[in-house]
Amino acid sequence: MNFSSQLLTWFDLHGRKGLPWQQSPSPYNVWLSEIMLQQTQVSTVIPYYQRFIKNYPNLTSLANASIDDVLAQWTGLGYYARARNLHKAANIIVEQHNGELPKGLDKLIALPGIGRSTAGAIMTLAHQQHFAILDGNVKRVLARYNRVSGWPGKKQVENQLWQLAETLLPAERIAHFIQAQMDLGATVCTRSKPKCENCPLQEGCQAFQYGIPQNYPEAKPKKIIPLRKTNWLIMQLSDGKILLEQRPNSGIWGGLWSFPELEPLEKVAEYCSDKFQTNITEITAAPSFKHVFSHFKLDISPHIIAVNHSSNNISENNSASWYKISDALQLGLPAPVKTFLKSLAKLRE
Repeated sequence: MNFSSQLLTWFDLHGRKGLPWQQSPSPYNVWLSEIMLQQTQVSTVIPYYQRFIKNYPNLTSLANASIDDVLAQWTGLGYYARARNLHKAANIIVEQHNGELPKGLDKLIALPGIGRSTAGAIMTLAHQQHFAILDGNVKRVLARYNRVSGWPGKKQVENQLWQLAETLLPAERIAHFIQAQMDLGATVCTRSKPKCENCPLQEGCQAFQYGIPQNYPEAKPKKIIPLRKTNWLIMQLSDGKILLEQRPNSGIWGGLWSFPELEPLEKVAEYCSDKFQTNITEITAAPSFKHVFSHFKLDISPHIIAVNHSSNNISENNSASWYKISDALQLGLPAPVKTFLKSLAKLRE
């Protein structure tokens, strides 16, 4: 049997067929699941997907939602640009495509957040069209099967893998084949400790034949991850309300609500007074901690600042507002902010 036949036979016995988005593989459901699954494990995605679909059962409901509500549903899933692009694309689809995902690879790729692989997945899983995909799992399977040298992030290596992926497409059962590739990479041909003894492709897998599957694909060249520092200003009124500031749409945690930040701390009293119309009565330093992003580490030093304010308005600053902690937890928040707020709420119980 050839590559596709072996893979499909394995899929019939061992493939994943009970995932939520597989039960109704509409273009919208496939699109949403593929975006959520980017750089995120299936087990993590499932509860987020189920909540998201419950709140936004179709594309129009997503487009009609506010970006704040969408980000709130995404809180904790990370890589928040995915949510912003999802919402932006939904609005474009409503305005330009009568509320339906366009049925065409190039038209899909033209939408925010949809690349060639995601578009291919939508076309195959939702429309049964013959297109290759190249997510992380498929890259790993193909790199090992063909002993493709180099880091897949390099354009030359990626192009080689795309060519292989397209060459291996079967004439029939395209959706099952695409799903089988992803399933094999996720459950058998894993990044570390691949289960080669359970792999249906081992006879033709060059990396297995040479006994070096762990050498493929080559890892991304290591870089020193820089460390950045910031001070969180957790301003709190006597009634327990805290001040949150909505971050700009670009940059880390774009569009999410977080604590104001200040570096250095020497002018904190002046900063709080001028920008937020507050007077400091007490400052307590909380233990610092680190949050790791894909390209840097952030050293966060929280400072709980008891304040009173002389005005109900925050001067010329529409991006900040006072919230009860219970209400704040319903906003779109970065994961460490949400965790800190929960710990703050317990202290007041």
